[in-house]
Amino acid sequence: MAGTLDILQIQKLLPHRYPFLLVDKVVECEPGVSLTAVKNVTFNEPFFQGHFPNQPIMPGVLIMEALAQATALLTSQSDDKLGEGAVYYLAGIDNARFKRQVVPGDQLRLSVTYLKHKRHLWSFDCRAEVDGELAASAQIMCAVSVA
Repeated sequence: MAGTLDILQIQKLLPHRYPFLLVDKVVECEPGVSLTAVKNVTFNEPFFQGHFPNQPIMPGVLIMEALAQATALLTSQSDDKLGEGAVYYLAGIDNARFKRQVVPGDQLRLSVTYLKHKRHLWSFDCRAEVDGELAASAQIMCAVSVA
């Protein structure tokens, strides 16, 4: 399947639910190549209560999780044997870099590009941007388990 995915389609592919589902929409997908998704960052996110009360900043680990969820979505769209019922696990993060803070009101644009896979391990080059400005980047590996 190429193209876009709405939140209901995403929920069929990922087991995550609020407050841990960190992808709101897939705006572009070319199976086996790349995927672009968005996460709308709102002030009512539960993590802002403690990170930080007077200066809300999205935790970097959650930006990495949002990117990891985007890699799972690209993986699900790239292999016909996967999809509903498959579970994706974060298997590795290399070269993570954080370049700007992500705050309430930002729209996080998640871009993942397929690098390679061997059996159940898939590798991706990942970028998170806000208004065209790099917020974070990393190479992320996910493992797939098919029930």
